[in-house]
Amino acid sequence: MKFLDQAKIYVRSGDGGDGVVAFRREKYIEFGGPDGGDGGRGGHIYFRAVSNLNTLIDFRYTQHFRARKGGNGAGSNRTGAGADDIIIDVPIGTQIIADDRETLLADLNEDGKTVLLCQGGNGGLGNAHYKSSTNRAPRRADSGYPGEERWIWLRLKLIADVGLVGLPNAGKSTLLSVASRARPKIADYPFTTLHPQLGVVRLNAVDEFVIADIPGLIEGASEGTGLGDRFLGHVERCALLIHLVDGTDENLAENWKLIRRELHAYNDTLAAKPEVLVMNKCDALLPEEIEERKAALAQVSGQDVHLLSGVSREGLPELLRFVQDRVTLARQQEK
Repeated sequence: MKFLDQAKIYVRSGDGGDGVVAFRREKYIEFGGPDGGDGGRGGHIYFRAVSNLNTLIDFRYTQHFRARKGGNGAGSNRTGAGADDIIIDVPIGTQIIADDRETLLADLNEDGKTVLLCQGGNGGLGNAHYKSSTNRAPRRADSGYPGEERWIWLRLKLIADVGLVGLPNAGKSTLLSVASRARPKIADYPFTTLHPQLGVVRLNAVDEFVIADIPGLIEGASEGTGLGDRFLGHVERCALLIHLVDGTDENLAENWKLIRRELHAYNDTLAAKPEVLVMNKCDALLPEEIEERKAALAQVSGQDVHLLSGVSREGLPELLRFVQDRVTLARQQEK
């Protein structure tokens, strides 16, 4: 199934049914009277977050959603039937944004969360509603009220505890594959990851967290270079970021600065998230090279540097336990 995280769709709720003008003609009622019923309500448009979806690909092929009109009223004070509502299922983490692409209308970040986006129009009143002591035979009935319509954007932001960031070929997909059962594409050329990947890391029967891998960033990503920074939205909900740096690159300190600049250019809130700095591919370095580059990276970043080899898995258990402790602490603070 192809991954799609943005879609533009049109939604319209149903119009209300029309009221009617009708009069009784009964044998034993001397003067009869008005008995026109009201129109029924038009259908609502709801959005609901469900757990069995992880992409917006369905909205590429179905882009228009229209609820039905309410039924018209009838004689004998019969009200028109209300139209059925339309419930649109979306993945958990979907945001509903107005056509201006800035105004957030709803954030469906919990399983089963449901929002009413477009309300169906009310039915018009029949002439029975207007009878009075001075107006015994009203001939007025109202048309149904129109529903609401709008173009909206759906944007999916994956729900994950930890996000992986770094340059292409820093080893993010390899880390995801050895830490979880996810099987992302891995190759020795850049941009093998073309869309976000999720994996569940289970340390034991109790401790687990969700990790998200996004396509690599390069210089100018905030301006659209490479794959751009479009996919950074998928790590905005994360409690912390794992910043992977290729230890075999002599310019690893400058690479760290480059990614930090792109994060700040995208969103200061994202850049302010806690970061776990990891120097990867240590299996390809000599011990003295590891110490030298670790010290250089720690000096420029002001952080502790974790050592890792995604291939040999050296340093992986310690890293995952450290991340799990940080995630657990973040969850407790959120509660």
